[in-house]
Amino acid sequence: MTVIIKKLYGVAAAVLLLLVAGCADDTVAEAKLAVMAKTQTPVSLEVYKSPTCGCCSKWIDHVDAKGFKAATHHPNDLNLVKQQFGVAPQYQSCHTGVSKEGYIFEGHVPADIMQKFLAEKPKGALGLAVPGMPVGSPGMEMGDRYDDYDVLLLKNDGSSSVYARIRHQS
Repeated sequence: MTVIIKKLYGVAAAVLLLLVAGCADDTVAEAKLAVMAKTQTPVSLEVYKSPTCGCCSKWIDHVDAKGFKAATHHPNDLNLVKQQFGVAPQYQSCHTGVSKEGYIFEGHVPADIMQKFLAEKPKGALGLAVPGMPVGSPGMEMGDRYDDYDVLLLKNDGSSSVYARIRHQS
């Protein structure tokens, strides 16, 4: 029966089945994100990175799977690119993504948090950053090892605040 409903009504019917079945809130939220990623036009993202960085490529795969379409660039001077986009040294990581609206996504920012940010478009925001390279962040997976980390809201005035806290249960 489930297969027939999926074929007749697509992904939206699958989400409805999850809701009716009384799945956990997290499962429903993930299903909603999956529907959004499949039914909306992908969000264009220009990504600047080193040609040899494997974790950057894994992060690009992560965002592409979650409703983004990344175009990759390998500039001669990545630090200059970050400077031109206003990413201060204390917020930097190994790659910089830029949306068509000019929002910056520095480092291993999870795609679902990027989607939330783009839906909200906080006033005075430059973008989001995950400084450094936290273990377990998208693109930095290392088995069952995880670091807790913050996703910072970068503001146009050069300041920042915590936008989201990523905490992993042991």
